[in-house]
Amino acid sequence: MKRLSLPGIMYLLFLMVIAGTACAVSSRSAKGVPAPKPLYRDPIYDGAADPVIIWNKQRKRWYMLYTNRRATHSDSTGVRWVHGTRIGIAESKDGANWKYVDTANINYRPVADYTHWAPDVIEHEGVYHMYLTYVPGIFNDWNHPRNIIHLTSNDLLNWQYQSTLKLANDKVIDAGVVKLPEGGWRMWYNNERDGKSIWYADSKDLYNWEDKGKAIAARGEGAKVFWWKNTYWMIVDAWKGLEIYQSNDLLKWKKQTTRILEEPGEGAEDAAIGGHPDVVVSGDRAYIYYFTHPGRSKANPAPNNSVDAKRSLIQVAELEYADGVITCDRDKPVYIQLQHN
Repeated sequence: MKRLSLPGIMYLLFLMVIAGTACAVSSRSAKGVPAPKPLYRDPIYDGAADPVIIWNKQRKRWYMLYTNRRATHSDSTGVRWVHGTRIGIAESKDGANWKYVDTANINYRPVADYTHWAPDVIEHEGVYHMYLTYVPGIFNDWNHPRNIIHLTSNDLLNWQYQSTLKLANDKVIDAGVVKLPEGGWRMWYNNERDGKSIWYADSKDLYNWEDKGKAIAARGEGAKVFWWKNTYWMIVDAWKGLEIYQSNDLLKWKKQTTRILEEPGEGAEDAAIGGHPDVVVSGDRAYIYYFTHPGRSKANPAPNNSVDAKRSLIQVAELEYADGVITCDRDKPVYIQLQHN
């Protein structure tokens, strides 16, 4: 075997150092667990939507609670398939790989037929609080009352009814709750009788809420508020991608000129607009968990009222920030690294 000269050995060592440096840089840029695409599909009705992500302190797992739309249900009359829904639960060790657990046991059944939509869940002093959209029936159309109810739990599985919130009227949906820096909490919700604008309410104790009126005078639902990059952000589902607002005081909101998750992605089951998300901030990174109807792509739409047109699933992307603007490239590989308290 031919021996390398000293210059040859030095050159080989140089190449090895360069290769090692490149691998280290690549490893740093891909820090975290790779997320599959799609991220999660509901095994019961294949209709996962409206996710919220929270750390389960007892199980030491991440929990995803979501609206379990009945995409594969045989009753296809009107919009009955998005009624009669329960709240599905999935769990994950890392926020990237999820498995189905069960449906939430919600101990509030004043009528036989009922609908659960769009939970928001927070934890305070060891108690989990859910603010859930409740519809008293299974209906063919959208012309029926809906309220936001408050429930509490010690395990994220079994939920006890506390109250029905007294908000603007009897057609309110999609609560989103944030702790205020000066103490207390603020909730944003969709007021359907006011053109589906975003309203808000305040509470000192999570049990008693005072309605405060309109927050955003524009159509949208599923408002999600979070603190990131030294400011507050609100992401709203506008049914044509997600609108983004920024605020320094949680009262005055400035709308970003561009939307995110509006253009179709190229990944598996990700070629339609993104809808009603949750955002998990982890250190200086922020991950957006959103749902999409893969059968509603512009390029190849599924037939109306078909299972493919109804089914929905969860995807995830990482938010990016530059010069005061949030962007999101849904086609980039996502490496999830979630921190918890």
